[in-house]
Amino acid sequence: MRLVIGRKVDLAIRALRALEGAEGLVPATAIAASAGTTTSFLPQVMAPLVAAGWVTSERGPGGGYRLSTQLSTVSVLDVVTAIEGPIPESTCVLRGGPCGGADVCSLHGAWASAREALVAELAATPLG
Repeated sequence: MRLVIGRKVDLAIRALRALEGAEGLVPATAIAASAGTTTSFLPQVMAPLVAAGWVTSERGPGGGYRLSTQLSTVSVLDVVTAIEGPIPESTCVLRGGPCGGADVCSLHGAWASAREALVAELAATPLG
C-alpha cells in the first residue's frame, strides 16, 4: 500500500502561510526561502495556487505574490487537489488498478472507509 502526498503540497502550504499577513507583494525569493525551495522551482508550486484564485501574481521588477483569500477558507484537501489532482476513488491498494463491481479485493471495504475518513479529515482541516 502506498499513500503519498508529494513535496509540492508541503511547499504550497508553506508558501501560502508565508503570504499570510504580508503587506503588499511578497518577492519570490522571500517565499522560496520561507518554504524551503528554490526560486526556479517556486513557479511550479505557485501556478496552481494562482489558478485556484488563492494567490495573485505580478511579474517584473517589484513583482511578487499576494494572498487573495483567507487561509481559513482553504482546506488541506483543497491544496492537495489543486497540486496533485483529485484523490482517486477506484484505485485498489492491492491491485494498483480499478477495484469494484463483483470482483473486489479483500481490503476493498476497509480501504474505502479509510479513504473516506482521510478525505473528510483533510477537507475539515483549514490552513488558517
